[in-house]
Amino acid sequence: MADDPSETTKAAQILAGARAAFVELGYEGTSVEEIARRAGVSKATLYSHFTDKRAIFSAFIRHVCQQQVSRLIRFDQAEETAAAALGRIARDYIEFLLSPFAMSMFRLIVAEVQRFPEIGREFLETGPDQAMRRLAQLLAAADARGELQIPDAYVAAHQFAALCRGDLFFRWLLRAKTEVTPAEIAEAAQTATTAFLNAYRRTSETVSPAAQTEVQRDTSQGET
Repeated sequence: MADDPSETTKAAQILAGARAAFVELGYEGTSVEEIARRAGVSKATLYSHFTDKRAIFSAFIRHVCQQQVSRLIRFDQAEETAAAALGRIARDYIEFLLSPFAMSMFRLIVAEVQRFPEIGREFLETGPDQAMRRLAQLLAAADARGELQIPDAYVAAHQFAALCRGDLFFRWLLRAKTEVTPAEIAEAAQTATTAFLNAYRRTSETVSPAAQTEVQRDTSQGET
């Protein structure tokens, strides 16, 4: 049996069904039969790819995390400065954190981690930890090019993520805030990026007006 979500098209089809079921119904409320129904496959086909519901859930978590990390943390140093890349990443990251899917995933993991502690570890390793490693690579490259001065890129990556989450994420998560506008997201992204760039600037000067403009442009691209 294969629990690797990338092994076959059928496995990917099963994971698509699992995603829909787990997000809507939670782990406990989702049956193997429901996953098979939503995936459009037989139970026999499902079991030929995954040993049980727990294996499907684990593969689903890994697959989703890998997809989101690849989508959110990307940087073409030939095309972007560090300021532009961080501004875009901040906006995309905040938009993702506040999305219904991310909220559902976070609540799903928290709900199941007591019964399956390994799920929490797997989520951290393939999601947040992997994202921070990729972001640290971007920051280390910016340091090597002389754009920023970063003694510990991994620590700096976590600091940047924390600045992006700010107060908005927890208010949204706890439903103390029920509406967020694109302008608020752009402002949060710009504030986080500017604070980070000022903290790790190479000189005694703050972020230059040109860099400020670049950050504003990249954080506002998602506004409509």
